[in-house]
Amino acid sequence: MRDPEELPSGIHPLLAGRFSPYRFDPSAVVGDRALGLLLEAARWAPSAGNSQPWGFFTGRRGEPDHGRVLPHLAPSSARWATDAGLLVVTLTRRHVDDTGLLYSEFADHDLGQAVAHMTVQAQAMGLAAHQFRAFDMEGLTKELDPRPGWAIVSMIAVGRALGGPPEGRGRRSVADLLSAPWTPGE
Repeated sequence: MRDPEELPSGIHPLLAGRFSPYRFDPSAVVGDRALGLLLEAARWAPSAGNSQPWGFFTGRRGEPDHGRVLPHLAPSSARWATDAGLLVVTLTRRHVDDTGLLYSEFADHDLGQAVAHMTVQAQAMGLAAHQFRAFDMEGLTKELDPRPGWAIVSMIAVGRALGGPPEGRGRRSVADLLSAPWTPGE
């Protein structure tokens, strides 16, 4: 559990308790209802012009689609992601062919909103989500063959976490969040 001194008063417990685990319970299952709720949470995320430019490819341990994703994990993520009950490949539709818009500069941001909603929903259900990019993008894209205009962005491992957050994992200060992007004034 996090040091209570590190958390500001009033932050929601779902946010305060969230962490990206490096160990998942290999016996825990993400059932149909849980998967449905995770996708429903993502569905309700905000997006530019309500375009909802996100999509997901899901594979639960023991299912054929899980087996399609596993060979493309990098060794660094395969060590822990393999035990998660669910692997989610996130995709975004950057090229919008059913409108006059040739490219959506907001698509990745909007996908991030959907993933954040999914992550908080997982936390509310007693699950944990670990977002990652340590996989063979070219190989996974060839394997899944997304429709034109769609691009794989990241993956999420979802399951029951073993253990808590790593010790000594700090967060940047609010002051740093506000000052980091700006050149100091004269």
